[in-house]
Formats: sequence, structure tokens, C-alpha cells
Amino acid sequence: MRAQLARAQARIEELQASAETDFLLDILNRRGFERELVRSLSFIKRYQASGALIVLDVDRLKPINDAFGHAAGDEVLKTIVAAISDQVRASDVIGRLGGDEFAVLLWNLSETDARAKAAALEEAIDRLTFVFRGSQISAGASAGVAILTAHSDADRVLEEADRAMYVRKAQRRHESSG
Repeated sequence: MRAQLARAQARIEELQASAETDFLLDILNRRGFERELVRSLSFIKRYQASGALIVLDVDRLKPINDAFGHAAGDEVLKTIVAAISDQVRASDVIGRLGGDEFAVLLWNLSETDARAKAAALEEAIDRLTFVFRGSQISAGASAGVAILTAHSDADRVLEEADRAMYVRKAQRRHESSG
């Protein structure tokens, strides 16, 4: 009976992990990331720690999927996650909020450092190039930042970072057309 219970408990943990993981990219999905964000905000409130949330939106993923298929889009996403991982510390948390939108939870850094990290993430993703059917393609990304404080609320900081990302996306479009 005890062995059966242990197996059932292990299976429950396995199912919970899969429910919070993006199977394609092996990072947290939105559900897992939001749980981690809430947990982190509790820690920040309790210990007066600091942190930042960066929301990244990948540019041109839909045209890549349309022109070259979803396998090509998946390859772009995997490469982007690897580029993000190279730019952050092991203690930071990466999640996929949806299709082409990612979030990064960063610990113990100033607002200036958080904005510099957002710019570094954009640059790292902008530098990536892909070759599909003989065509060289780049994706790019726009990043928005929200600073986490003892007064932050998970939904509000996600909205704030998302709004900042859309402002940045508009800026980047303007810069590239100007």
C-alpha cells in the first residue's frame, strides 16, 4: 500500500510539472510562470528583496510560420530561448506566456540594470539569423520592463511589463521605418 501511494504521489508531481511546463521549449508555461511570479513577489515583500520582470515579444514569428511552416517557427523559438538563457543567471526564471511572448523574472538588480538587461536580450535575439530554404531570416524581439517591489501585484506587473513592451515595439517599428 505504501509503495502504491508513493507511486501515485510521484505521478501527481509529474503531472503537475507537465501542467506548468512548455513541452516544446522545456521552460515554464504561463501557468507555471505566474505561480513562480506570485511566489517571488511574496519573497520580495517579506525580505525587501528587489527584482524585475521583462516581457519579450518575438517579432516576425507569424510570417516565418506562414512562409516556412511551424517546424521553422519552433526552431526559431528554441534558438531564442537558448539566447535568453545565455543572458540570464541560473536563479532567474524564464517562461513562455503564449505563442511568441516570453517573460523573464530577474532577481536583485536595479531598474537601470533591468533596462540594460532588456536591451541586451533584444540585441541577442536581433543578432540571431536563420536559414530556411536558402533564405536568411531574422526574428527580433521587443522587451518591456516592470520593477518588482514589496507593493507589486502579479497581474499588475505583468500588465505593466506588457504595456512597456508594446510601447517598445512601436518605437522599434518607428526606428526601422525612419
